[in-house]
Amino acid sequence: MVCHVPNLAPCKYLLIQPFAAHPIPGGWGQNGVRWSTMETMATATSSRLLTLEAFRDAQSRIRGVAARTPLVRLLQPDFGGAEVWIKAEGLQPIGSFKLRGAYNKIAQLSPSERSRGVITYSSGNHAQGVAYAARAVGAKAVIVMPSNAPEVKKRATAALGAEIVEVGPASSDRQRKAEELEAQYGYIMIPPYDDEQIIAGQGTCGLEILEDLPDVDLVLSPVSGGGLLSGIATAIKQSNSAVRVIGVEPELAADAQESFRSGTRVTWPADKTTRTICDGLRTQSLGERNFEHIRTYVDDIITVSEAEIRSAMRTLLFNARLTPEPSGAASAAGILFHREQLLPFRKAVVVMSGGNVEPEVLTSVLSENPAR
Repeated sequence: MVCHVPNLAPCKYLLIQPFAAHPIPGGWGQNGVRWSTMETMATATSSRLLTLEAFRDAQSRIRGVAARTPLVRLLQPDFGGAEVWIKAEGLQPIGSFKLRGAYNKIAQLSPSERSRGVITYSSGNHAQGVAYAARAVGAKAVIVMPSNAPEVKKRATAALGAEIVEVGPASSDRQRKAEELEAQYGYIMIPPYDDEQIIAGQGTCGLEILEDLPDVDLVLSPVSGGGLLSGIATAIKQSNSAVRVIGVEPELAADAQESFRSGTRVTWPADKTTRTICDGLRTQSLGERNFEHIRTYVDDIITVSEAEIRSAMRTLLFNARLTPEPSGAASAAGILFHREQLLPFRKAVVVMSGGNVEPEVLTSVLSENPAR
């Protein structure tokens, strides 16, 4: 459906009621909504949410640039008769899912916009996505990165031809600097998550999951700013509302869970979110658009410990032959260590969002328990 909103460009949205999610244990109402936040959740009735058409358009647009990543079976004796599959986004050309949204956004820029160059702010994976997509269309890319970004991600971004500007560790620092440069030089901003075309691009991951495993009944995705989770949840729920979608984030950076369960978007300070090993999950708050989609379509958000994330990295490496970065292993930690927070499932997909891990980090994780 294409609608026209006064004073805005044509868009593909649908006014939609909040999704009636499956019951979730632990103080949640029969529609998957905490009674204490029912009034706040009802405000989503006036939100503009992406339609399935937007995700299908994005899927066609990124075909041939972003990879259609495989589902890899994770065999664990404690899964019983259930199947668990890994959506291996670390096998993308840039090593993470971020290429999906970045290319979907940049490919739609006009020739005059491309000539101005693009800019973004990122801890590393979106940086590479924007740099890769910009190079593909012949546009200059400027990336504002935190000083504590992994060197492997800085080098990869620079190798793709991007100009890197470093700032402090807070996500607010890099966003502020990017906006300053945007105003000064006229660059086109490519947001890392709070953007309809970014969400649509990331949601193509969800479409692929449904196409490759039609009878999936549970999907776990990491969450930080919310681009991947909001896209996957919206694409999946609009295709098959029976599939449960759960977000997973580090307990040391649990702003998304607090926002989801309180019904109000909250911000955590950088000195709290930067404690986690997951450099890709240190964003201080969900994006506004992402939050609207998440609270409408996501069933729950759970948290995992640092030790669980590190153990999940070893499990993915040895049992699935995949190499995850810490952020990419968060969802696996959720299904490996928090089955009691998940309703029974028959076929689950865990999104491994990326594999751009620092060699020193991987060495440290493997040395903790070489047998696993």
